[in-house]
Amino acid sequence: MLAGYVRLIVFAIGLLVGVQVPSFVDQYAKRVSAHQIEVAGNFRGFQDTADHYFGGNVEALITHHAASDDRVFQDEAKTIREMYDRLLALSAELAALRGPLIAQVIHIVFHPNRAILDETRTAYTYTVPLNSSGILSGVTLGACLAILVESSMLGVVRLVRPRRTRHQIAQSRL
Repeated sequence: MLAGYVRLIVFAIGLLVGVQVPSFVDQYAKRVSAHQIEVAGNFRGFQDTADHYFGGNVEALITHHAASDDRVFQDEAKTIREMYDRLLALSAELAALRGPLIAQVIHIVFHPNRAILDETRTAYTYTVPLNSSGILSGVTLGACLAILVESSMLGVVRLVRPRRTRHQIAQSRL
Protein backbone atom coordinates (compact mmCIF):
# COMPACT_ATOMS: atom_id res chain seq x y z
CA MET A 1 0.00 0.00 0.00
CA LEU A 2 2.82 2.42 0.86
CA ALA A 3 4.47 1.64 -2.46
CA GLY A 4 1.28 2.69 -4.26
CA TYR A 5 1.30 6.07 -2.52
CA VAL A 6 4.98 6.53 -3.29
CA ARG A 7 4.25 5.80 -6.95
CA LEU A 8 1.43 8.35 -6.98
CA ILE A 9 3.55 11.01 -5.28
CA VAL A 10 6.47 10.44 -7.64
CA PHE A 11 4.14 10.58 -10.64
CA ALA A 12 2.54 13.81 -9.37
CA ILE A 13 5.94 15.43 -8.85
CA GLY A 14 7.04 14.32 -12.31
CA LEU A 15 3.79 15.65 -13.78
CA LEU A 16 4.19 19.05 -12.12
CA VAL A 17 7.82 19.36 -13.19
CA GLY A 18 7.04 18.07 -16.67
CA VAL A 19 4.38 20.68 -17.38
CA GLN A 20 7.01 23.34 -16.69
CA VAL A 21 9.24 22.14 -19.53
CA PRO A 22 7.41 23.80 -22.47
CA SER A 23 7.05 27.02 -20.48
CA PHE A 24 10.76 27.08 -19.60
CA VAL A 25 11.70 26.42 -23.22
CA ASP A 26 9.38 29.24 -24.30
CA GLN A 27 10.84 31.70 -21.78
CA TYR A 28 14.39 30.72 -22.79
CA ALA A 29 13.58 31.21 -26.49
CA LYS A 30 12.03 34.61 -25.79
CA ARG A 31 15.17 35.71 -23.93
CA VAL A 32 17.40 34.53 -26.79
CA SER A 33 15.18 36.41 -29.23
CA ALA A 34 15.26 39.59 -27.14
CA HIS A 35 19.06 39.49 -26.90
CA GLN A 36 19.33 38.84 -30.65
CA ILE A 37 17.04 41.76 -31.48
CA GLU A 38 19.04 44.05 -29.19
CA VAL A 39 22.40 43.06 -30.68
CA ALA A 40 21.03 43.30 -34.24
CA GLY A 41 19.81 46.83 -33.49
CA ASN A 42 23.15 47.83 -32.03
CA PHE A 43 24.98 46.25 -34.96
CA ARG A 44 22.80 47.88 -37.64
CA GLY A 45 25.17 50.85 -38.15
CA PHE A 46 28.15 48.57 -38.74
CA GLN A 47 26.09 46.41 -41.12
CA ASP A 48 25.05 49.54 -43.04
CA THR A 49 28.70 50.57 -43.34
CA ALA A 50 29.63 47.06 -44.54
CA ASP A 51 26.76 47.16 -47.03
CA HIS A 52 27.81 50.56 -48.37
CA TYR A 53 31.58 50.08 -48.62
CA PHE A 54 32.21 46.32 -48.64
CA GLY A 55 29.24 44.77 -50.44
CA GLY A 56 27.75 43.64 -47.13
CA ASN A 57 30.90 41.76 -46.07
CA VAL A 58 31.31 42.41 -42.33
CA GLU A 59 34.57 40.44 -42.26
CA ALA A 60 36.05 42.91 -44.77
CA LEU A 61 34.90 45.82 -42.59
CA ILE A 62 36.59 44.26 -39.56
CA THR A 63 39.78 43.58 -41.53
CA HIS A 64 39.79 47.17 -42.83
CA HIS A 65 39.45 48.57 -39.30
CA ALA A 66 42.10 46.21 -37.90
CA ALA A 67 44.59 47.13 -40.68
CA SER A 68 44.16 50.86 -40.08
CA ASP A 69 47.07 52.90 -38.70
CA ASP A 70 44.63 54.60 -36.35
CA ARG A 71 44.49 52.93 -32.89
CA VAL A 72 40.84 53.98 -32.53
CA PHE A 73 39.88 52.01 -35.64
CA GLN A 74 41.99 49.05 -34.50
CA ASP A 75 40.18 49.00 -31.15
CA GLU A 76 36.86 49.42 -32.92
CA ALA A 77 37.67 46.31 -34.99
CA LYS A 78 37.67 44.29 -31.73
CA THR A 79 34.32 45.76 -30.72
CA ILE A 80 32.80 45.05 -34.12
CA ARG A 81 34.18 41.46 -34.01
CA GLU A 82 32.71 40.79 -30.56
CA MET A 83 29.32 42.20 -31.52
CA TYR A 84 29.28 40.35 -34.84
CA ASP A 85 30.25 37.04 -33.18
CA ARG A 86 27.50 37.52 -30.58
CA LEU A 87 24.96 38.28 -33.31
CA LEU A 88 25.95 35.11 -35.19
CA ALA A 89 25.84 33.01 -32.00
CA LEU A 90 22.40 34.31 -31.01
CA SER A 91 21.08 33.79 -34.54
CA ALA A 92 22.36 30.19 -34.45
CA GLU A 93 20.73 29.72 -31.03
CA LEU A 94 17.40 30.94 -32.41
CA ALA A 95 17.72 28.58 -35.38
CA ALA A 96 18.30 25.66 -32.99
CA LEU A 97 15.10 26.58 -31.13
CA ARG A 98 12.87 26.41 -34.21
CA GLY A 99 12.43 22.62 -34.20
CA PRO A 100 9.98 20.43 -32.30
CA LEU A 101 9.80 20.64 -28.50
CA ILE A 102 11.93 17.55 -27.90
CA ALA A 103 14.72 18.95 -30.11
CA GLN A 104 14.51 22.26 -28.25
CA VAL A 105 14.72 20.50 -24.87
CA ILE A 106 17.73 18.46 -25.99
CA HIS A 107 19.42 21.63 -27.26
CA ILE A 108 18.78 23.49 -23.99
CA VAL A 109 19.99 20.55 -21.88
CA PHE A 110 23.20 19.91 -23.85
CA HIS A 111 24.11 23.09 -25.80
CA PRO A 112 22.52 26.18 -24.24
CA ASN A 113 23.85 29.69 -24.10
CA ARG A 114 24.94 29.47 -20.43
CA ALA A 115 24.44 33.15 -19.64
CA ILE A 116 20.91 33.17 -21.06
CA LEU A 117 20.10 29.83 -19.41
CA ASP A 118 21.14 31.23 -16.02
CA GLU A 119 19.18 34.39 -16.70
CA THR A 120 16.09 32.35 -17.59
CA ARG A 121 16.46 30.10 -14.55
CA THR A 122 16.81 33.11 -12.24
CA ALA A 123 13.78 34.97 -13.62
CA TYR A 124 11.64 31.91 -14.43
CA THR A 125 7.98 32.19 -13.47
CA TYR A 126 6.20 28.90 -12.83
CA THR A 127 3.11 28.23 -14.90
CA VAL A 128 0.77 25.34 -15.46
CA PRO A 129 0.04 25.44 -19.18
CA LEU A 130 -2.87 23.23 -20.08
CA ASN A 131 -1.97 22.86 -23.71
CA SER A 132 -1.08 19.66 -25.52
CA SER A 133 2.69 20.05 -25.20
CA GLY A 134 2.46 20.83 -21.47
CA ILE A 135 0.20 17.88 -20.76
CA LEU A 136 2.25 15.49 -22.91
CA SER A 137 5.48 16.65 -21.33
CA GLY A 138 4.04 16.34 -17.81
CA VAL A 139 2.56 12.88 -18.30
CA THR A 140 5.73 11.64 -20.02
CA LEU A 141 8.06 12.91 -17.29
CA GLY A 142 5.69 11.70 -14.56
CA ALA A 143 5.49 8.21 -16.06
CA CYS A 144 9.25 8.00 -16.65
CA LEU A 145 9.99 9.11 -13.11
CA ALA A 146 7.43 6.66 -11.67
CA ILE A 147 8.88 3.79 -13.72
CA LEU A 148 12.41 4.71 -12.66
CA VAL A 149 11.49 4.79 -8.96
CA GLU A 150 9.45 1.58 -9.25
CA SER A 151 12.35 -0.18 -10.99
CA SER A 152 14.78 1.07 -8.37
CA MET A 153 12.54 -0.15 -5.56
CA LEU A 154 12.20 -3.57 -7.20
CA GLY A 155 15.97 -3.73 -7.61
CA VAL A 156 16.54 -2.94 -3.95
CA VAL A 157 13.95 -5.54 -2.88
CA ARG A 158 15.66 -8.18 -5.02
CA LEU A 159 19.05 -7.34 -3.54
CA VAL A 160 17.78 -7.39 0.04
CA ARG A 161 15.46 -10.41 -0.17
CA PRO A 162 17.35 -13.70 0.13
CA ARG A 163 17.28 -15.79 -2.99
CA ARG A 164 15.72 -19.20 -2.92
CA THR A 165 17.52 -22.08 -4.52
CA ARG A 166 15.93 -24.45 -7.02
CA HIS A 167 15.75 -27.07 -4.32
CA GLN A 168 13.81 -24.69 -2.02
CA ILE A 169 11.42 -23.78 -4.81
CA ALA A 170 10.81 -27.46 -5.60
CA GLN A 171 10.25 -28.18 -1.92
CA SER A 172 7.68 -25.38 -1.60
CA ARG A 173 5.67 -26.76 -4.53
CA LEU A 174 5.20 -30.12 -2.85
